[in-house]
Amino acid sequence: MERRRSLALIDRNSRRRAAITHALAGSGIHVEPFEDFDEIARRWPRSGSILAADEGPAIEELIEHMTDHGEWLPVIAFCEAPETDQVVRAVLAGALDYIEWPCDIGKIMTAIELAESAAASIGSLRLREARARSRVQKLTRREREVLTGVADGLSNRLIGERLAISPRTVEIHRANMLNKMGANHTSEAIRIAIEASLIG
Repeated sequence: MERRRSLALIDRNSRRRAAITHALAGSGIHVEPFEDFDEIARRWPRSGSILAADEGPAIEELIEHMTDHGEWLPVIAFCEAPETDQVVRAVLAGALDYIEWPCDIGKIMTAIELAESAAASIGSLRLREARARSRVQKLTRREREVLTGVADGLSNRLIGERLAISPRTVEIHRANMLNKMGANHTSEAIRIAIEASLIG
């Protein structure tokens, strides 16, 4: 038996939310409607795709939440009469596709299929980045500065000179940094920092 597809729909506009849910009713896709980001954050879906109305910082907030919590699902943004820069901003933030509403059901179905096929490869990269970021976020500002120095190949003495602290203090920050990141050695901490896009 084929697993039923699911789609989380986030839209503050109740009429449009009802219209999209109704349009997808006979498609074999289970639509779970949410009024806003806060509502979906409380009942995060385990699988499927997200169709999110692009209003204000909604797409950025959604992607940020997924990155911070390591809960990545493919996102399709939509809007009525979107501006080009709006579409570009949403895609750069991490949306996999963008559709203009109203549209025919086939367009939504195609967007969902493309998002799901891309989810396997992109999803694993996103999850690695999300997990890495959540580890880096545990660090204090000073520990991040030490990590950047380590990634630049500097010794404790040179990091200390850069940050105007003693090599012994650098050593303490370095040990705390490795411990918080769950890294066994410096090269692992650098790899995590690269995955988190902290360093290039």
